[in-house]
Amino acid sequence: MVDKLRALGPALTQLRRGIEKESLRVQPEGPLSSLGHPAALGSALTHPHITTDFSEAQLELITGVHNGPGACLAELTEIHQAVYRAIGDEALWCASMPCFLPADDVIPIARYGSSNSARLKTVYRTGLSHRYGRRMQAISGIHYNFSLPESAWPATGWSGPNQGYFALIRNFRRAAWLLLYLFGASPAVCGSFVAGRRHELLPLKGGTLYMPHGTSLRMGPLGYRSDAQAALHVSYNTLHGYAVSLRDALTRPYPLYEAIGLRHGDEYLQLATSLLQMEAEFYSTIRPKRRVNRGERPLSALLERGVEYIEVRCMDLDPFLPVGISEPTMRFLDVFLMHCLLSESLPDSPAEIAANSRNLNRVAARGRQPGLRLEHEAKSVDLAEWATWLLGEYQPIAAALDAAQGIDEHRASVNWALEAVRDPSQVPSARVLETMVRDYDSSYTRFVLEQSLKHRAALLALPFTEETAERFVRLAQESIEEQRRIEASDKVSFEEYRQRYLAARFYVEQ
Repeated sequence: MVDKLRALGPALTQLRRGIEKESLRVQPEGPLSSLGHPAALGSALTHPHITTDFSEAQLELITGVHNGPGACLAELTEIHQAVYRAIGDEALWCASMPCFLPADDVIPIARYGSSNSARLKTVYRTGLSHRYGRRMQAISGIHYNFSLPESAWPATGWSGPNQGYFALIRNFRRAAWLLLYLFGASPAVCGSFVAGRRHELLPLKGGTLYMPHGTSLRMGPLGYRSDAQAALHVSYNTLHGYAVSLRDALTRPYPLYEAIGLRHGDEYLQLATSLLQMEAEFYSTIRPKRRVNRGERPLSALLERGVEYIEVRCMDLDPFLPVGISEPTMRFLDVFLMHCLLSESLPDSPAEIAANSRNLNRVAARGRQPGLRLEHEAKSVDLAEWATWLLGEYQPIAAALDAAQGIDEHRASVNWALEAVRDPSQVPSARVLETMVRDYDSSYTRFVLEQSLKHRAALLALPFTEETAERFVRLAQESIEEQRRIEASDKVSFEEYRQRYLAARFYVEQ
């Protein structure tokens, strides 16, 4: 690995990252916002930085691509500032697990306009609501997008992006539990989230439920998980194998979803009756990604033009941070991902994929439990011992990144992680429980609401130039105009558009 790091040289200063951050809009007293997407934020369909995820009340903020974590974080902060100047007295819920939620059918599904591409997005979300319920879709997180410059690939030992990124993904899935331990920040939840559902959570005061040693309920069985997908063992050995693994789930009708039906009169209930309506429905800690053209299938884009970047999907919002993530966390992620890329990456297997899933579940629910054991190469290993070994492996990478950039911050992030393995009270999940119990009478919603309002005030107090304000006004206006152009350009019915879109899935060859 040292030789690879030396060969990478200047490329270590050219790593690229971007962030997509989801947050619920809430009323000043804490309940979910009942208002539609604010007009001042432009079109959720076409705005380059501000859109919605599942719900009208769930914003998704998107940065551009940056060569440095600091610049990426600065842009994310600037987008938050623009949002806060457009949403009145509302706040952005600063935690991953939701605020107090109304009845499931009252949570508003996101709307994107009258065009076929807009209706496709809304019908897909309607399908999610019928399949999994709207509460589960109200969970928020941070997606960390990461890529290397093209010039770096010869030094990595991989033939190019397709081979290299899939090698990275395989290793990532083997070690993703470490990110849940270190950065998971959702050990508790408002009782409204699990109303009517079976769970193993313990009660606290004020309607709060929690796991005493939990790290990330968001990434456990109560979060982005699907019983229907439990038997879906998608392989990450090659791009073609990945596509073939998904094809059956995207094409074969699934009895439970056939029972929902495709339409009720003129109303669409879902996009399709297959196990997955779209590729995005497959829940995973990490995805191979490629920017797509409007109306293009993500899988088709990958197969035709290859993997462009990877998307890390297991990061909770840190409620102690104004924008949910910090620069040291981003630097640790860079070290973690470079280790996944530069290490040997054996092919995965169904047995290993199942073991990876069990490790995630254990750490999500009991990651801070003393003596917790995980599965590694068909053996039982102590979490702290495995984590300490991995972090030792990260040290040369952190040192190389620091040397290339003239800093010592990557090594500091790894050293913090080592201390957090020795002392679990330092990780966000432990700090959330400690602060909630000590200062907020064990109330999850009181804790997160007060943190959210503090962050709102802090972000509004930061300098925000007139030039920046005018740029966001212009982006909003341009996005509305672009939405109108798209709506005016439709030439076929929605049903024909839907069928054409779904037909692209048959591109995959045996």
